[in-house]
Amino acid sequence: MNWIKNFVRPRFPSVFNDRDETPDNLWENCKKCGEMIFHRDLVALQKVCPGCDHHMRIGAPERFEALFDDGKFNRITVPDVPHDPLKFKDQKKYAERLKDARLKTGEKDAVQIGLGKIKDKTSVVAVQDFHFMGGSLGMAAGEAVVTAGQTALEHNAPLIMVAAAGGARMQEGILSLMQMPRTTVIVQQLRERGLPYIVILTDPTTGGVTASYGMLGDIHIAEPNALIGFAGPRVIQDTIKERLPDGFQRAEYLLEHGMIDMVVHRHKMRDTLANVIDLLMGGKAPDALPAE
Repeated sequence: MNWIKNFVRPRFPSVFNDRDETPDNLWENCKKCGEMIFHRDLVALQKVCPGCDHHMRIGAPERFEALFDDGKFNRITVPDVPHDPLKFKDQKKYAERLKDARLKTGEKDAVQIGLGKIKDKTSVVAVQDFHFMGGSLGMAAGEAVVTAGQTALEHNAPLIMVAAAGGARMQEGILSLMQMPRTTVIVQQLRERGLPYIVILTDPTTGGVTASYGMLGDIHIAEPNALIGFAGPRVIQDTIKERLPDGFQRAEYLLEHGMIDMVVHRHKMRDTLANVIDLLMGGKAPDALPAE
């Protein structure tokens, strides 16, 4: 893509000219209000719609860029786990699904870890990417959460977990479910050390993630209108045969009913995290990154 396409807004495709050659990836529709947003504006806005303030889903690179000072951080390597432990196959082999997800995202699995500074406070951030198989919790994701906790313990730093998941990864069966107690143990170790564990709940955070490390934070912060719960609202409604309240399982509803501590706009997240870290660590947050 040349500099003209990067900086000059193209005209909208003509409905009368089938030969229009404007690339269709320069504009993106907001799924909530339908507004067309130029791709560079959307990046600058951290994928928040300027019209209706809808928070779109973003991946690990965008999260790290938004949270760490100047977007600078060290990537933490996650130990390898068995590739396809159950040799699972439904309509498609699990190994092929993993390959497709890796090609799509450029990542090995759903959770990525970064070590950097947030307002000069050294912090560990783990980001769960919904674009990788729905952010599902499998062995690799569980190992990444444990590794993030161990990194925080090693550097005496707070751990910030950005959660987004549709639940446990069914292709790994009981091995996936075992990640729930494993991640609970590392959270407890952080608590025993007196290190903050802060959870940012994004859209959606459901299933086994909500039932484990997603709701064990010292502070729970949610993005506006994020879906947060265990079972989905349609499943609950079909089970109890009752109409659910408006906004049920959305961030604002959970805040009103005491399930989370605050709802924070994405543009204000880094400042909020810095303040929370200061409060929880009494100003004792480490201020130096280890040498590479």
